[in-house]
Amino acid sequence: MKMILTCAVLALGIAVNSGAAEAKGCIKGAIVGGVAGHYAHHHAFIGAVTGCIAGRHLANSAARRRELQRQQQAQPQAQPQPQSQ
Repeated sequence: MKMILTCAVLALGIAVNSGAAEAKGCIKGAIVGGVAGHYAHHHAFIGAVTGCIAGRHLANSAARRRELQRQQQAQPQAQPQPQSQ
């Protein structure tokens, strides 16, 4: 229990002090991965690192998807021209 509390306080401190870091998804993934790793045979560090990598990947994918949607909405929808023969 003491280990979980220590990890939670440490993760909260990191999250508060990170400010505008470019690690979107990493902190949330690290927290979830660390807790999962802790319960999976006390591999909290490995879980945190893996969670950070997975969270970062998911955040990048979501950002790319949002940017693509924004670009598609910004382009005017062209009406197809009828072909004359």
